[in-house]
Amino acid sequence: MGYPKHLLAPGEQIDLAMRPHWKALILPVLNLIVAVAVFGAAAGLTSGSTRKYAAIGVGALAVIDIIVFTVRPWIIWLNKNYIVTNKRLIIREGFIHREGRDMPLVKINDVSFKHNGLLDRILGCGTLVVESAGEHGQEQLEDIPHVESTQRELTNLISNVGPSGSAELAEPEEHEHHKK
Repeated sequence: MGYPKHLLAPGEQIDLAMRPHWKALILPVLNLIVAVAVFGAAAGLTSGSTRKYAAIGVGALAVIDIIVFTVRPWIIWLNKNYIVTNKRLIIREGFIHREGRDMPLVKINDVSFKHNGLLDRILGCGTLVVESAGEHGQEQLEDIPHVESTQRELTNLISNVGPSGSAELAEPEEHEHHKK
């Protein structure tokens, strides 16, 4: 999936690169199986002179169904990217109608997550909610894989970003040992 390196700012590096969870493709795959099965059954159950026309009609409907309910969701999934660099959160989605949003890490106030049901809990995916000090406020990233660890990683990256907008190395804390 790699995000193009030439679109990164100098000194910027990718820390996380994600697409929505593969669960978004479950229904399109099931649709493909059903569409092929229905076409096969319709072609096999008709006989005589109507067989040719029934096969053409059902085949045309199956192709339209597959394009709309299998290929289209797959292309949408393939073209939705969430990238976290050491400076910003990059959201890109769309194939023909492309949209993007960049959120500087220094502007992010809060990162939370939620599992939207039992399936999300089982698969470890969910919605990542990113709140920003910018004018758009809150961004909800749906179907994020490993949502809990992603939230933790993003929170760590935000806490390591200094006022200059780039990641700073955390300085070791000095501990004084008191002797009695």
